[in-house]
Amino acid sequence: MRTQVERLGPEQRRVALELMGFPHDSVGRLMTPDYIALREDWSTEQVFDYIRQHGASAETVTMLYVVDEKGILLDDIHIREFLVAPRTGHVRDFMDRRFVCLRAQQNQDDALADFRRHQRVALPVTDANGVLLGIVTLDDIVALREREDTKEIQKLGGSEALDEPYLQIPLLKMVQKRAGWLVVLFLGEMFTATAMGFFEGEIEKAVVLALFVPLVISSGGNAGSQATSLIIRAMSLGEVSVSRWWQVMRRELLAGLALGVILGIVGTIRIAVWQGLHLRDYGPHWVPLALAVGFALVGIVLWGSLAGSMLPLILKKVGFDPATSSAPFVATLVDVTGLVIYFTVAYAFLHGTLL
Repeated sequence: MRTQVERLGPEQRRVALELMGFPHDSVGRLMTPDYIALREDWSTEQVFDYIRQHGASAETVTMLYVVDEKGILLDDIHIREFLVAPRTGHVRDFMDRRFVCLRAQQNQDDALADFRRHQRVALPVTDANGVLLGIVTLDDIVALREREDTKEIQKLGGSEALDEPYLQIPLLKMVQKRAGWLVVLFLGEMFTATAMGFFEGEIEKAVVLALFVPLVISSGGNAGSQATSLIIRAMSLGEVSVSRWWQVMRRELLAGLALGVILGIVGTIRIAVWQGLHLRDYGPHWVPLALAVGFALVGIVLWGSLAGSMLPLILKKVGFDPATSSAPFVATLVDVTGLVIYFTVAYAFLHGTLL
């Protein structure tokens, strides 16, 4: 019952699987041919004899697989069925021909979803004709998930995936992987300076507005980073898909509005307290100033939440990696647009007084 691939060493197996044409991110690259395959006419005694002979080299003996003379998968059976069965029983007695399997060409992310859905320690892998090629174990999937999570976290930080342990990657290579995004983000932040220049006249008339730029802009960036991280993680777990964008937008509209109101109230109270305690004199028009900051926070946090949640879905829709919509990238986007929101709201509240 052993295949030719099964007799190869680990490195030879890797090369053989590559030559068999399995895509890099397919289940075929994860599977192992070390499994226990049975025939439906075997007795319970024959099953245990076979396990004694080949179980040591099998990846797992928890799940046993029934195949016909052509190698086509007929069923999978948990070993406990045989442990409590009489010796005279046969494999066919335990078969219901209902089983879950993966396809060799199937995407690895889809396989991860199947493991979560069916809660198995191993799943068989078949070709298009149903021939059993190997199995993928939970350990393989956990290792895959760990690698994918590592890459996503590194990308969320505004860097390319290192693909090597942090202390082992050459310093020059690490700098190269981090420099690209930093340059992009730096160029993006230059638009912030451009936006500030556009409102230079307002700042000259009311210098006090500049005091709250870091406070207001960072709040929008933080809200956007939160939303981005939550959506990317939800997408990786299969909780959110592009087709459910409206549900995501609706939730972030409500969440962003609530968060914005909370921060707006805090910001308004902060100005009032500082003014009342004479910790800072914001002038005779401090009330409209406080209201301008408060309402600007509502708008910027709402916008940050929407931008942070929608950008990963948009990138996924056009075929890009959602993790590339990193938190720093969203923060840069919100910085630029947030300035426009802030000074527009300030102008509405302070027109005719400070402006």
